[in-house]
Amino acid sequence: MANYTIEEKDSFVVLGFGTELKSDYTDYMGINKEKADFWHAVNEDGRLDALKAVATNDYIFIVNEAVNNKMMHYAGVLTDETLPEATRVIQFPKGEYVVVKGEAPTAEELANTVTGIAFGQALQEATDYAYVGGPNAAVVMDQQNGQVYGEMWIPVIKK
Repeated sequence: MANYTIEEKDSFVVLGFGTELKSDYTDYMGINKEKADFWHAVNEDGRLDALKAVATNDYIFIVNEAVNNKMMHYAGVLTDETLPEATRVIQFPKGEYVVVKGEAPTAEELANTVTGIAFGQALQEATDYAYVGGPNAAVVMDQQNGQVYGEMWIPVIKK
């Protein structure tokens, strides 16, 4: 049984840098490699630091979204500001969200863990709710004692 909650959230906007994931959606190893390569690049080339500089808090959003029939993956932050080089302003709707909390040694492991629990268990168990698409995000919220803490947020509607 998955440990999750249903939470009401106001709409919010995440500013991000993104990449199109080219692997087939069933190729988890390929997708995870593309995501890892992307995160290595945004950490090395300063794009993540640029986002952090305009962020309203310390949260880092690891966003997945289907855009024009493409699987997109973003590094993002909450902000009211813009960066001319940013690739997307991602609008998350006001409403109910499946929320899965987790911790792991790295942000990548955290994202993989909470995403797996959310899509593999929580959405199946939340039988009164349905995910109808739209952006979803693993949110890195804190880091202490060698662990990264965060949550997976998936917008849902009541059936």
